[in-house]
Amino acid sequence: MAAARHNHRMGRLSCLVAVPLLVTSAAPVRAAVDASPEPVATFSIVGCDPATGEVGVAVQSRFFAVGAVVPWARAGVGAIATQAFANTTYGPRGLELLAEDDAPADVLGKLLADDDDRAQRQVGIVDADGRAAAHTGSECLEWAGHETGEHFSAQGNILVGEATVRAMADAFRTTGGMLGERLLSALEAGQAAGGDSRGQQSAAILVVKEGGGYAGFDDRYCDLRVDDHPEPIRELRRLFSMWKVDALVRQGYVRVEDGDFEAAYRAGTEASALDPESGEPRFHLACFYSRGGRPDDALDQLEGAVARDASLAARALTDTDLAPLRELPRFRELTAETR
Repeated sequence: MAAARHNHRMGRLSCLVAVPLLVTSAAPVRAAVDASPEPVATFSIVGCDPATGEVGVAVQSRFFAVGAVVPWARAGVGAIATQAFANTTYGPRGLELLAEDDAPADVLGKLLADDDDRAQRQVGIVDADGRAAAHTGSECLEWAGHETGEHFSAQGNILVGEATVRAMADAFRTTGGMLGERLLSALEAGQAAGGDSRGQQSAAILVVKEGGGYAGFDDRYCDLRVDDHPEPIRELRRLFSMWKVDALVRQGYVRVEDGDFEAAYRAGTEASALDPESGEPRFHLACFYSRGGRPDDALDQLEGAVARDASLAARALTDTDLAPLRELPRFRELTAETR
């Protein structure tokens, strides 16, 4: 484990950047404008699960649309969070270096060596094998620091105190389940411990894994953002819970195709518990049981699904996963009104 803490106070640094303007007879040309970026004062965590191949980032900030700046990840490679006076080139450049098999500590060294403003940067890196590295520049606004451990790095700046980073690290270590759950739980723990000293505004979670995106066409497994909200982490949790239902259903179908029916049943049961008012996850669990040769259990779930959403009865007539049930009297009774 590595830890860092900085108590250096500083005012906001500003710079003048020349910006070309269109010249018209009605408007004078301005030679320069103050284009100082706002500091991405935030707390974040990067993490990986080598067993599932998932890598990702979760972040919260008193900063609009933080998900467009801080999180970067590539399946099979790693994840990076860049913040404070963020250098967004750290994301793509760092992932390229990780892809070339550079260790996170070496990647970090190369990124910082090329950056004259490294004292104002904060970055956390984890690779797909779980190695982690982090940097908190000496000019980051206090409280600023980081903690790295097996499979993660947690970091933050302009925080209420060190407890935020410690709470994130502890939550990641002790929370079970999929990587997204562990990352989001870390954010919740960090906020409960104090969080950003300026308050809350936006939050995001990005998790990638090979073939994890829609229909397996890309790797974007979980990509959720709350750009402006009085309680962004709470709202992110709501969205994540909705996403998780769908993710568990998709996981169930993968397990069915692999012949691991018990794992499919568990995934479908968890999805149904997360969304008790909907018939959709129960319908899919019925499909799992049907494919696994358990018709009675399949019909129990189908009955529950149709009771919650009558339109699912018509769908049951055409779903090939339920074909083994179609001649059973109970199935015909459940679908009688749609025939």
